[in-house]
Amino acid sequence: MRYLKLATLLLVLLSGSFLFAQTNEQKALEKKRAQLQSDIRAINRLLFAETKEKGTVLDQMESLEQKINAQQQLIRITNQQSNLLNRQINANVRNIGTLKKDLLALKDDYAQMIQKSYQNKSQQSRLMFLLSSENFLQAYKRLQYIKQYTQYRQEQGLSIVAKTDTLKLKNQALIDQRKLKEQLLKENVVTRKELEKEKNAKDALLSTIKKNESKYTATINKKKSEARRIDQQIEKLIRSAIVATNKKTTGKTASNTSSTKFVLTPEAKVVANNFTANKGKLIWPVAKGFKSKGFGVYKDAVYPGIKHQNNGVIIAADKGTKARSIFEGEVIAVLAVPGGNKGVQIKHGNYITTYYNLSSTYVEKGDKVTAKQEIGEIATNKFNGQTLLKFYLYKDVSKLNPEEWIYQL
Repeated sequence: MRYLKLATLLLVLLSGSFLFAQTNEQKALEKKRAQLQSDIRAINRLLFAETKEKGTVLDQMESLEQKINAQQQLIRITNQQSNLLNRQINANVRNIGTLKKDLLALKDDYAQMIQKSYQNKSQQSRLMFLLSSENFLQAYKRLQYIKQYTQYRQEQGLSIVAKTDTLKLKNQALIDQRKLKEQLLKENVVTRKELEKEKNAKDALLSTIKKNESKYTATINKKKSEARRIDQQIEKLIRSAIVATNKKTTGKTASNTSSTKFVLTPEAKVVANNFTANKGKLIWPVAKGFKSKGFGVYKDAVYPGIKHQNNGVIIAADKGTKARSIFEGEVIAVLAVPGGNKGVQIKHGNYITTYYNLSSTYVEKGDKVTAKQEIGEIATNKFNGQTLLKFYLYKDVSKLNPEEWIYQL
């Protein structure tokens, strides 16, 4: 019986650690699912609210593409949750079966003990058992046996109560898991219907675009040209800031200073080191928003063969949202792209952050800023109603991926 108890305890411990790991994984998946649901709501609110009414076909296409991608990820995450729940349910079924067998064995063993106890329950029987000992040592051992037997009975009774409670908990957990699985499956059905609807809308837009490809191509080229112009001005201002800073730091002439790497003062080194130490933990450049477009190369929404390069990230926010500095630093430039909106560049040691597409700015060149300090209001496009901040991160003249530096971006 003792070996049975040890085996049962080992099984419960192993299954408990397995379920604990599964629960952590379930929590991580639930967090991702909640974030995707939040992103889809934000896309509907921030990108679709006015785009369908007065935005261009290109705006609608890009918004649809983002929503479709988010819905596909949501379906994938929900499927992962459902599969994980299946494994948890199966493990629970096995554990419940084992616990039931153990409980039956314990109850049977306990019943036999109670029966024997009743047969020898009288105080006289116990006394006679002790007095019939051949010597003192045997009497002492018999007394110890009576104590151990009584203690063992108590332990068996407590074990039965504990296993009964555990069985009830596991049964309830099984019911809850099955309910959650049914809920996830229902949500997936709804999401798939929404996805199908968005794909149909995308196909309808595609047919519209195909009828006027030259206009669409012109819009693409215009956007690419604007992006290149912004990138060129950002890099030009960074190089100018490096030359000016190095001239001031070293006392050399502009022609003798590097235009690709900052010469850091001891104070600037401290700021740069602190910035580096906060990689992955830096605050968002807005108090509330979501990443609309990530860093790097991405395919065109209509013609996958056409590639676009994004040297920063684009964050969608509510109308009137303020851009804020992600770290302490010094304003090195306030830019204004011809035909475009404004931007602010801030130096953090040898790191440069750029906040572009501002309708107004609250800082000037040379200003010292702190983390979370508002530096300007993000512009809202009057044609599609979208409020998008273009955020860039450089180290000297090297482009960095802000998604690796900003917390959960």
